[in-house]
Amino acid sequence: MNLALKKIEMFLEGELLEAEFVDRPNRFLTRVKYNNRVVESHLPDPGRLKELLIPGASLLIKKEGNPNRKTKFSTQAVYLDSQLISLNSWLPNKFVEFLLKRKYIEFLEDWNFIRREIPFGKHRFDFLLERDKKPLYIEVKSVTLVEHGIAKFPDAVTERGKRHVESLTEMTKDGINCMVLFVVQRPDAKFFKPQWERDPKFAKALLKAYDNGVNIKVIQSEIKKDKIVYLGELPFQIK
Repeated sequence: MNLALKKIEMFLEGELLEAEFVDRPNRFLTRVKYNNRVVESHLPDPGRLKELLIPGASLLIKKEGNPNRKTKFSTQAVYLDSQLISLNSWLPNKFVEFLLKRKYIEFLEDWNFIRREIPFGKHRFDFLLERDKKPLYIEVKSVTLVEHGIAKFPDAVTERGKRHVESLTEMTKDGINCMVLFVVQRPDAKFFKPQWERDPKFAKALLKAYDNGVNIKVIQSEIKKDKIVYLGELPFQIK
């Protein structure tokens, strides 16, 4: 499939509301100013985000319909200048599923989507694909940090992420096809590299995975108020 001239986008569910960042009491909670009052809003991204969540920053929040939730809102995105940056770490998984089922990712168009959330050993991976009766396990990582045009992951130490990568390395040694798929949720990145300075253990695990045959791929997207636009594959540098 030639996707060069095709605009690929996934429309978002629910209305996003304008708000203003006040503070962040913990990793999963923000306090925001909405309709001239301060309300609590769940933060679906537990990352560091200090370069984005600055008092007074413009946000997009979503009113949730579940009456049993502790918070009535969830914080979905933040403006950096005029650019929207996603704060929902589950959004890339939904977007990747959307792309995989429609075979929009060119380097995966020969693989068939089987299912998501697949247990293997002690871990659970995001997607299982299949080609010629051979499986491909994919772990998706969301990237929101960009410095001087370089997308970086992680923005905070991730022991869980390191264990995922180590497990994929062992699976690859056993002859199983595995992939780490980084989703850069910003259009201002020119290439990707692991965050050696902030989490050298994860970076070393990723380098070892790459050296042992784990597929490392990076794709890029741009979030807008009502949709996500697919921007294609992004080059990367491990070392």
